[in-house]
Amino acid sequence: MTPHDTKGAAADSFDPLRPKLIRVAYRMLGSVADAEDVVQEAFIRWMGTDRAAVREPEAFLRRTVTRLCIDQLKSARHRRETYIGPWLPDPLVEEEPDEDVTLPLMLALERLSPLERAAFLLHDVFGVAFDEIAATLDRDAAACRQLAARARNHVRQARPRFRVEQQHGLEIAQAFFAASRTGDMTALGAMLADDVSVHSDGGGKRTAAIRLVMGFRHVMKLHKSLAVLFRKYGSHLLRTGFVNGLPGFVTMEGDGEIQTTALEIADGRVVAIYITRNPDKLRHLSALH
Repeated sequence: MTPHDTKGAAADSFDPLRPKLIRVAYRMLGSVADAEDVVQEAFIRWMGTDRAAVREPEAFLRRTVTRLCIDQLKSARHRRETYIGPWLPDPLVEEEPDEDVTLPLMLALERLSPLERAAFLLHDVFGVAFDEIAATLDRDAAACRQLAARARNHVRQARPRFRVEQQHGLEIAQAFFAASRTGDMTALGAMLADDVSVHSDGGGKRTAAIRLVMGFRHVMKLHKSLAVLFRKYGSHLLRTGFVNGLPGFVTMEGDGEIQTTALEIADGRVVAIYITRNPDKLRHLSALH
């Protein structure tokens, strides 16, 4: 068998699983590029594996990807600690919301150890049995249950307490875009909760608040200033949708760069605004230009 034949045979069994593996890797890492790199590394390893001896390719590859992600998280933790301003995961923009892993939950996962994150995601989100998780993490099943339970306690507050009907969420997102860009502060203020916050991720590469903006008064003051810039330089709506499971929209801003905005909504009011401006995190959305 030639190397080309080997690669082709490996791809035939790997490629149908690639979307699932990328989903696991992205939920672990919060980075589209890093997830794709990890999955490609798993494919390279798959080519060198005695595939005939693997009884369950999906479980084998999920285990490989998870272990690679855990290794990646060790270096990622240092990068997050030195990151300029608030860190947000790369935005995934979809037609339908993924309500299992919303943006607030992904931020909560950042506070977990890599093993806790893996145990929680594999079991609670992807439905993997603890026996497989034990083999993946090289721990016994009881220890993996404890890891998942500890993680569950840490992230409980980040799970959505109020399900927002999809169409209603999109309508709020559209109204938020219109009010914020035209400077209609009355309409904007009516949408915001008293304890609303703004999380803006520019990564030191585009202008963004380097700290969280907390509270109704401060958020309104920020948007008054932004409205002046929007009117002067423009802000074009590319699409509405669900950004990491939250209602939101993608815009082309006056500097020629894409931006995403996601809105966390509770009791009909916006309680948090997540804005991603770091161009490194938006490259996968370039097709929306």
